[in-house]
Amino acid sequence: MLYIVIALIAVALFFDYINGFHDAANSIATVVSTRVLSPGKAVIWAAFFNFVAAFTFGTAVAKTVGSGMIDIHVVTFAVIFAGLVGAIVWDLITWYSGLPTSSSHALIGGYAGAAVAKAGFGAIIPGGWTKTIIFIFLSPFIGLVFGLSLMIAIHWIFRWTPPSRVDRWFRRLQLVSAAFFSLNHGANDAQKTMGIISGVLFTAGYIQAFTIPFWVIITAHAAIALGTLAGGWRIIHTMGSKITKLQPVGGFAAETGAAIALMIATQIGVPVSTTHAITGAIVGVGSTRRLSAVRWGVAGQIVWAWILTIPMAFLIAAGSYTLLRLAGAK
Repeated sequence: MLYIVIALIAVALFFDYINGFHDAANSIATVVSTRVLSPGKAVIWAAFFNFVAAFTFGTAVAKTVGSGMIDIHVVTFAVIFAGLVGAIVWDLITWYSGLPTSSSHALIGGYAGAAVAKAGFGAIIPGGWTKTIIFIFLSPFIGLVFGLSLMIAIHWIFRWTPPSRVDRWFRRLQLVSAAFFSLNHGANDAQKTMGIISGVLFTAGYIQAFTIPFWVIITAHAAIALGTLAGGWRIIHTMGSKITKLQPVGGFAAETGAAIALMIATQIGVPVSTTHAITGAIVGVGSTRRLSAVRWGVAGQIVWAWILTIPMAFLIAAGSYTLLRLAGAK
């Protein structure tokens, strides 16, 4: 059993690495597109704050993912492995396509698909899903509202200040907003893997109650930070320049607005999408110039990818679990 536990933890950490790799665009696209930091420096900046988040925001999201969405008593090693396969495969498909989808929703969709394939829809805990589904819509809206509001406030406050001076100030301030966003990104996203690893430990009997050991917290944050260092350059292009053109002041407003949305979700234990939050914020910032400044066709493609993420990861995971069961795994 020990070898199985080690292997599953390794797969979970691989997903965490892919999560960081896939979502690096969320953390650095704005600061790269505004040329405040080079891509290499930006991923180092983001990865550092992804890791530092281990010491800041607790484990409420990890407990929701690990035991608040799926009945922990129906979870087996095969369910966990199939759920991770569903999330990883969908993340790689969307990365290759350059679509900034939610690794969080891929994971919970995959986990649910495998559990339902094993025990039916009774394995789903409705209460845990209610908050998550609500925030599918709320997180981009919160990001949009805060991004839009910050841009309007900044334009009003600095209306008499020369644009060159505003640009110079916000080039410095964008380092702070990028750090704030990366901190919240790490805080929310790394916790999903913590929940899965703790589920493995609970299923194997290594922990008697569903808690998150400290070594799991540190390891999960290290894995997502390493993934961020690798960077997902295809998605960075989509996020940084295809939706709308950003200046440093806009990058600051988008990152800050999205970080606020993530912080709210993390505090109440909701596994929210960093992708949804930052995309909504970027759209809000672009809309302050004029509605045509936002490339709505690209935004529409992203929304369709969002809609498909949970069901596609669900189906991939359910198919993976079915194959494992035919092979004799439970």
